Amino acid sequence: MNKLPQKTALLLIDVQEGFNAPLWGMRDTPQAEENIAGLLAKFRAQSQPIYHVQHLSRNPKSPLAPGQPGVDFMAAARPRHGERIFQKHVNSAFIGTNLEEVLRKDGIQRLVIGGIAVDHCVSTTTRMAANLGFDVLLVADATIAHDRKGHDGAAFPAQLVHAITLASLHGEFATVLTTVSVLDIAFQ
Repeated sequence: MNKLPQKTALLLIDVQEGFNAPLWGMRDTPQAEENIAGLLAKFRAQSQPIYHVQHLSRNPKSPLAPGQPGVDFMAAARPRHGERIFQKHVNSAFIGTNLEEVLRKDGIQRLVIGGIAVDHCVSTTTRMAANLGFDVLLVADATIAHDRKGHDGAAFPAQLVHAITLASLHGEFATVLTTVSVLDIAFQ
């Protein structure tokens, strides 16, 4: 893969304090926040477009409900002046927002995506981005999964959830890469 085209943007999905709440269970990718910060630093240094997505739950008991401290962006991913924030209430960052319109207006062709949770909002947004014709690079180690329980009560550790989600997206909806690989491609 060659250097990223000029019209590449970083899209960070739901990198919010509420995902540290115990109710989500154990998580994986302990280096995700550091990798997200690294991606942000490089995109900022190169004046590449950066977009943030913030989940606002309609469930008042959710740590992601408006008025809760969990809605706040994690320190590693706090938006800066001029970086657009899209607030959503569902899994896809394209539903109920003007994200697609803004990306088209800005001439964005490729999205570098990271965030939480890889098997929910990150996956849904990645799939929709690909369906809308964007070229997507999904950053494996800048995404997070949590333990899950199946319909039958079976327990699935976060690492397995993460790996299966990435496998189902790679090659069909995105190219899955590591942070180092994305930075090498984007900023040669």
